Amino acid sequence: MQIAVVLYDRFTTLDAIGPYELLGRLPGAETVFVAKEAGPVRNDQGNLALIADKTLAEVPRPDIVLVPGGPGDNEVKRDPELLAWLRAADATSTWTTSVCTGSLILASAGLLKGRRATSHWLALEELAGLGAESTGERVVFDGKYVTAAGVSSGIDMALHLIGRIAGDETAQSIQLLTEYDPQPPYDAGSPEKAPASIVAHWRGRA
Repeated sequence: MQIAVVLYDRFTTLDAIGPYELLGRLPGAETVFVAKEAGPVRNDQGNLALIADKTLAEVPRPDIVLVPGGPGDNEVKRDPELLAWLRAADATSTWTTSVCTGSLILASAGLLKGRRATSHWLALEELAGLGAESTGERVVFDGKYVTAAGVSSGIDMALHLIGRIAGDETAQSIQLLTEYDPQPPYDAGSPEKAPASIVAHWRGRA
């Protein structure tokens, strides 16, 4: 099973690494980072790079496609080469997935038209404008398309997907081995729970 994690300049690190860490533990999984050019690709803070092992052209038929989000998505949404690769890879993929604003990239490729999907809460309106049926749920399955909300939700998405692929016991084992047992000090992880003043601030910034 080949899992292709798409990299591009200014991607968000946890969007890619969270699902990578879990999906890569699937029995028989081969995880490969892909980009338009092989080599280091900088994250959205500019101080960390992941290595793209292969170019897009070298990975034409992955079983799972994973598209992370990040501020660099604005350029990717208008990149004909990357969007064409997504459409071609999606034609044969078993699962096509995204984290955070990665769903905007999938939607820009025309893959989420009329489908239920999610994204970062600040991007849900834009997602709807790209033809998806936008929902604020944390993880959304619509056929083979799996979208996760903001950043950390990619870990939840990966566990859901592992359960679908390999069964509950494998998913539970991977959750245990990675000790994924969230106990945050604050209950402010969604706009419904966070203080209204903080939500308003970030809506204003967006």
